[in-house]
Amino acid sequence: MTATLVSFEISENPAPRLDKALARDVPIDASLSRSRMARLLADGAVKVNGVVITDPRAKPIEGDVVEITVKITDDYHVAPEDIPLNVIFEDDDLIVINKPTGMVVHPAPGTPGGTLVNALLHHCGDALSGVGGEKRPGIVHRIDKETSGLLVVAKTDRAHHGLAAQFEAHTVERHYRAICYGVPDSNDPRVRGIKGASFEPGNILKLQTQLARHKHDRQKQAVIWHNGRHAVTRARIVQPLGTPAVAALLDCWLETGRTHQIRVHLTHAGHGLIGDPTYGGRRKLSEKAVGEAGRLAAYTFPRQALHAATLGFEHPVSKEMLRFEAPMPADMAALVAALGGVEG
Repeated sequence: MTATLVSFEISENPAPRLDKALARDVPIDASLSRSRMARLLADGAVKVNGVVITDPRAKPIEGDVVEITVKITDDYHVAPEDIPLNVIFEDDDLIVINKPTGMVVHPAPGTPGGTLVNALLHHCGDALSGVGGEKRPGIVHRIDKETSGLLVVAKTDRAHHGLAAQFEAHTVERHYRAICYGVPDSNDPRVRGIKGASFEPGNILKLQTQLARHKHDRQKQAVIWHNGRHAVTRARIVQPLGTPAVAALLDCWLETGRTHQIRVHLTHAGHGLIGDPTYGGRRKLSEKAVGEAGRLAAYTFPRQALHAATLGFEHPVSKEMLRFEAPMPADMAALVAALGGVEG
């Protein structure tokens, strides 16, 4: 049994209880759920300013230094797991996967198994690039757990370096299908008035901001204007949804690839994703516009309505241009249909 140490500080305006403050401020990469955090607290694995605290009702203070010792079973050294994979393309250097919703890309203290990496180790054996290290072999980029769609994984070190260079240079083509509240149209003066938002020819919404960890909620990213990471997202309407339109199916594409980028940017523009538990909220759509079934389908949609639909890049070894597409998964296609649209 080994352990890893997760360290962070309590941010401004903490919740009155320690358990709630921990849930808000623990780093995203730790992948610690509220229930896992509660168990760690009860087991004496949480120190605040060097003192073990087990009482979830203890009062946190801004600036408290938190250390959480997360025990990891030795087979966290990333064991192969026989998990089915939807392989879109594979050769000696790389593999392209259509990831289902609910699957984490790589192991972390809170999710030591059941990840894409575990499945890849079973599928590929030892044929994965070692550049990403033991926990992230072959992983060049990620998509969120509840986002479905296309990823490319490197099987050789030369492929890993070549793909990483393309992601760094922003030359990889990445398009997403998203279903958002409202319709981000150039005729809407409210959207035009949002800082960082503009429209390009063809009614293409461009969102250009900086992104950084949210000041008060460590699980979230936030739009800022100084000392953040440059982020650019573009989106066009594939089809408005509802009569009158109260939602839209969008084609979104990335110039940069920051954590939660599309989700944060569309929320900033006032068009959060349907089902997004972190940014989109749960709005009630007009029953007159989409019917009772459509209103209920949107309100109960269990994840962010986001799918990585297109992935294009230069093969890092053969130099051939490759482009892959994955249709929207059944849950998103059903949501579009419930809102009166057709898959586009």
